[in-house]
Amino acid sequence: MAKNIDYIEVGSGSRVKAKWWKRSLTKWQIKVYLTLGGLVIVAAVLLYTQSIVSQLIEREHKSVQFYADILSNFSKTNNIESLFLIENITPTINFPCILTDETNKPLEPYSQFSLNVHIDSTLTEDAQKSELLSLLHQMQSTYPPIDVRDTDGKIISRIYYMNSSLVTRLRVLPYVEIIIVGVFIAIGYLAFSYLKRNEESNIWVGMAKEAAHQLGTPLSSMLAWMELLKLNRGEVIAFEETIGEMEHDIDRLQSIANRFSLIGSQPKLRTESVSAVIEQVCQYFERRFPHLGKNIVIYRYLDNGIQANINKELFGWVFENLIKNAAEAIEVKDGQIRITMTSDSIVNNQIQIIVSDNGKGMSSKTRKQIFNPGFTTKKRGWGLGLSLSKRIIEDYHKGKIVVKASVIGEGTTFVITIPIHSA
Repeated sequence: MAKNIDYIEVGSGSRVKAKWWKRSLTKWQIKVYLTLGGLVIVAAVLLYTQSIVSQLIEREHKSVQFYADILSNFSKTNNIESLFLIENITPTINFPCILTDETNKPLEPYSQFSLNVHIDSTLTEDAQKSELLSLLHQMQSTYPPIDVRDTDGKIISRIYYMNSSLVTRLRVLPYVEIIIVGVFIAIGYLAFSYLKRNEESNIWVGMAKEAAHQLGTPLSSMLAWMELLKLNRGEVIAFEETIGEMEHDIDRLQSIANRFSLIGSQPKLRTESVSAVIEQVCQYFERRFPHLGKNIVIYRYLDNGIQANINKELFGWVFENLIKNAAEAIEVKDGQIRITMTSDSIVNNQIQIIVSDNGKGMSSKTRKQIFNPGFTTKKRGWGLGLSLSKRIIEDYHKGKIVVKASVIGEGTTFVITIPIHSA
């Protein structure tokens, strides 16, 4: 049942309102944004960690400087307060320090004039000195020493030090984290690449089966018409009707061949009447429903003046999938499929096409997977119809297809949004 009108009234006189569906980002853009986001996170982690490291280094430097000031004050006054401070500040220093004389020679005994430095007591004195000098050389290359001076300003000793193990670990930690994350990303990439290849393999197998299935219907029909021609030889009226139906089946075969030839390549888009394409699909199903034992009426509320840059073959295929799925989901006696496209649904040069049915509906879990390749709730089928429809609408026609609503036992509503052609 076709109703070509300017708009459709819903409920108590309120008009169908359109909702703006934002165009999804391309895969290339998503990859760029994710890469930039990852780089920003890495930079932030490095900067934050280096900030903490700088603060710790400054704190350690101030501790050594304070220690040197106390030693200097003790050498000048030899008071008990300085001795008390020395005894209490020494345990708070948790990084290696070595005291030397003014000529940079470690003071003896080594264990008494070094902090947080492990000296193997089993070694000879020369061996201990050699190890201490090696560590001292490492300290000299890290930070300049802090001088301890007497009352005349003369250097009486020097304190060499190096970073604590905590600072060293913090400096290395971000790079370790980045390496670990990189390994996980690489593993994830390889895993997803494998899944994608496996999915593509399943898609091609499903495509081959879908092609065989679609070609089989008009071919079987043509064989039946040929048998009918043999039975009605000489009857002109029956002959003309049969030839007309066979022409429809040949057109159908040509349409199917064109569709599959367009998959994988960039189809040509032309300015077409959207309602004319939808109407052609609806008429095709209206002729088939009685033969399938389905009592379904397709209500169309279409604005004939709306045009868009589309590919008729692929765009019509989308509506075939939606109507076929709706028909299979309808289990009530009086089945209804409603297709709405009115001028009131145009927003920002985009048009909404609403396809709803009174079928059995879907669960929320099914809705999340309905566009995944290979997903199907039917005993027969390969789960490619809606997946291909999504690709046709979003990749080829720069639009959007979503499940707007679905209620178990009440039905499902799909919404397709595509750019319209403005004169």
